Amino acid sequence: MHGIAESLYRWFRTQGLAADDAFLESARSVTAAISKKISQGGVLAVYESLDAQGRKLFEKAYVASYRPAADLLHEIYHEVESGNEVRSVIGAARRLDRFPMHEIAGTEMWQVARHPKTNREAAINPVTAGVYVATMMAQADLLREKGHPYSEIVNESIIEAVDSLNPYMDYRDVAYMVDNCSTTARLGARKWAPRFDYAVTQTVLPTLEASADPALFRQFLDSDLHQALSVCLALRPPVEIAVLGGVSGAGMGGAR
Repeated sequence: MHGIAESLYRWFRTQGLAADDAFLESARSVTAAISKKISQGGVLAVYESLDAQGRKLFEKAYVASYRPAADLLHEIYHEVESGNEVRSVIGAARRLDRFPMHEIAGTEMWQVARHPKTNREAAINPVTAGVYVATMMAQADLLREKGHPYSEIVNESIIEAVDSLNPYMDYRDVAYMVDNCSTTARLGARKWAPRFDYAVTQTVLPTLEASADPALFRQFLDSDLHQALSVCLALRPPVEIAVLGGVSGAGMGGAR
């Protein structure tokens, strides 16, 4: 989410959007509108909520994003499976006294997030939604390929993001979400977010207009994941996560 949002924010700025609007169309579109839609109706509901033009843009973004995301996610899975990621975390932890973790919310996007103008209602941007959903589906497909059960896949790839992590990011910023996690998660976020940023910037967005793969998109529409997610969503508690604090106006979207 972090690396994807950074790349999309810069892209929207190049399209002529003001800083606060670019933020709403990228990061806040995911943490608010898209996450809420998935939480309430499933991944497919995001696509189905769009008009005809929005669906075309979503499909282009999905097709452009799926394989680059899958490539990177396979690398991450291999790093974890092989033990390389654990060794990397241990090595990084040993260096922390000399090289402390850097600021993770220092870019323009997160500075803009603190401005009152960004405390507006965000809508589902079809390009942002296509990139984000493609990455989510690529992770789910990878875990299924590796033999994980659907209950785990749905929780790890979707529910944890839209019902837990994204609300924390929506409340304040990426640092509030990431740096309230474990050292392992904090190091991993700093390691992999730039790779997703690079993939979206260098591979996805430049090919957006030319992207076309009806078979790949049909796989998304017909995925068994949608049924598995609908079963899990029926079991979710009726109360959404609430992130409360005493700092007024300090966040992306305020308390929920």
